[in-house]
Amino acid sequence: MKLLRQVANLPSELRGGAVAIGNFDGVHRGHARIVSRLMEKSREVGGAAVVFTFDPHPARILRPSEAPAPLTWTDRKAELLAALGVDAVIAYPTDEALLARSADDFFRHIVRETLDARAMVEGPNFYFGRGRAGTIDVLRQLTEQAGIALDVVEPLVEGGQIVSSSRVRGLIRDGDVGAARRLLTEPYRIRGMVVHGAGRGAKLGFGTANLNAIDTLLPAVGVYAGRAFVNNAVWPAAINIGPNPTFGQGDLKVEAHLLDWDGAPLYGQPLEVDFLARLRGVEKFSGVEALKEQLARDSDAARRAYEHESTGA
Repeated sequence: MKLLRQVANLPSELRGGAVAIGNFDGVHRGHARIVSRLMEKSREVGGAAVVFTFDPHPARILRPSEAPAPLTWTDRKAELLAALGVDAVIAYPTDEALLARSADDFFRHIVRETLDARAMVEGPNFYFGRGRAGTIDVLRQLTEQAGIALDVVEPLVEGGQIVSSSRVRGLIRDGDVGAARRLLTEPYRIRGMVVHGAGRGAKLGFGTANLNAIDTLLPAVGVYAGRAFVNNAVWPAAINIGPNPTFGQGDLKVEAHLLDWDGAPLYGQPLEVDFLARLRGVEKFSGVEALKEQLARDSDAARRAYEHESTGA
């Protein structure tokens, strides 16, 4: 799978195929439905299956104070889309010039001239062009005039509600990573750089990797079962988000305790962690021993969640 960040000199094998345009934030099961149809259309037209997305999200330029916190960074989004089978992801640099293009101009320049699309697949709530003037009905007219096949995929409904990035975002914000997992194609993941902390975890026998510079939405404060990715290996992990009231600390921190980790400290390295289940909220304990007992229980619960996710049992 190819990840491209510009469209100048687009490889010929990526032109003349099937295209889906959108943000695809989080890559949830509704997106998977679109990609599945995209794969079908690419086979029908005998071309590549291409996802054209935006980096950053247009709202971060148009309405920065209202822009939603992202669920995925670009490389992760491409990785998830590759797992669904797409041939290429174009993460087009979003700027004011792009957003100023009219719907007709966007269609002509991007869809026809740049991608030479022979088929398109979109959801019914797709918008494009300046002021979101390009509705799905406008797209239908343009594709008909251009002789491009258009498939409009109905939204996926789960539990009486449409599966959407905003719905997933609400669940993550509430800490319900289990419910979010059921809507996503993979468990929710964040990344950060490992920095030095106070070192209390190691003294308690539960050393943690403290994460900083996280660029996606954080789940609600609490303790979570998860898994961490280090040097092409996967480790079960207990993840704490929030303050440390037992020691009188109120700053929000993100700490991942990698179970059975016996390697060198990870300071200065990037670390990615998945959230598998929420174990509990943040609590203030009566003392160090009570805290250690709870951390042991958290570790056991995190290991069970990890094994459940790994085996699918």
